[in-house]
Amino acid sequence: MLYHLFYSFHDVVPGFNVFRYITFRALCAGLTALVLSFALGPLFIRVLANRQIGQTIREDGPQSHLKKRGTPTMGGLLILMTVVVSTLLWADLTNRYIWLVLAVTIGFGFVGWLDDYLKIKEHNSKGLSERAKMVLQTLITGGVVWYLLSYMSMDTVLYVPFFRGFTPELGWLYIPFAWFVIVGTSNSVNLTDGLDGLAIGPIISTAATFTLLSYLAGHSKLAAYLYIPYVLDAGELTIFCGAIACAGIGFLWFNTYPAQVFMGDVGALALGGAIGTVALITQNELLLVIVGGIFVMEAISVITQRISYKMTKKRVFRMAPIHHHFELSGWAEPQVTVRFWIISIILAMLALATLKLR
Repeated sequence: MLYHLFYSFHDVVPGFNVFRYITFRALCAGLTALVLSFALGPLFIRVLANRQIGQTIREDGPQSHLKKRGTPTMGGLLILMTVVVSTLLWADLTNRYIWLVLAVTIGFGFVGWLDDYLKIKEHNSKGLSERAKMVLQTLITGGVVWYLLSYMSMDTVLYVPFFRGFTPELGWLYIPFAWFVIVGTSNSVNLTDGLDGLAIGPIISTAATFTLLSYLAGHSKLAAYLYIPYVLDAGELTIFCGAIACAGIGFLWFNTYPAQVFMGDVGALALGGAIGTVALITQNELLLVIVGGIFVMEAISVITQRISYKMTKKRVFRMAPIHHHFELSGWAEPQVTVRFWIISIILAMLALATLKLR
């Protein structure tokens, strides 16, 4: 909105020409998200507490977590609100990718909200059934993939990091692949959200990385120089990713140990789905595996645990997801969280390093 308002007067006020630069607007969107998070956070937490929107704790989890029961949850609504508002203020609203990622964010956010609502209403940690959750996520993802293929002429090739010319054509396999990227990322982020500040740290580093990757993908000269796919109009996603990164920083202020508020599924599912969609649009799906390595590790630990127990009645980890394994192995909760953050930052640096190895 502000972009369209001010840039329309750039002929009259030369200084307004700055609004056409994506980098400037991304910084403004990030600052807006940060300020909104800090300003609205305390009020938002009080509202959640007054309405008794508190966290439910799984009985079979670490006993140290039982004291967290009743801590305000659904804090992800604060993140989504600041991201959406900041993006609408500073992005080019004629860009269809912007509306697509906002639709995914809100859609997956609704699924997460429904899950959180049922947990609070029924006073248990089950919430929405896995089948119902998967059906809703699949419907949203199906709409996204259909739109990208039908109206945005999305390539169905896979760009492989480290290899300049290796781009296998997926053909019809692109559809289940795209589903796996978006739905898999969404649920992996949700699995990671189990300790104070644990999920939001990797979300920040991943979103910050895709802020740069989106800008490069939308810049024809830089994309050609780095041998990465050029995606027309994808640069505008820089504003969206920058807003996520800074909204995450603002939320972390209240979510760090000991947490005043939890993200809830409303935030985790939405942010994971949004990041997966950005990776799909910019054709950095395999880089997402590296950048979001923490999310991948958490998901694999749950899958491994389930398969092992079904087949052998034995567990590979003390508890899954894997962050609980480290807790039960003697690591303090802040140790697990900060060490996972460090790993996430290292993985982000590794992913960016691949840009010069093609």
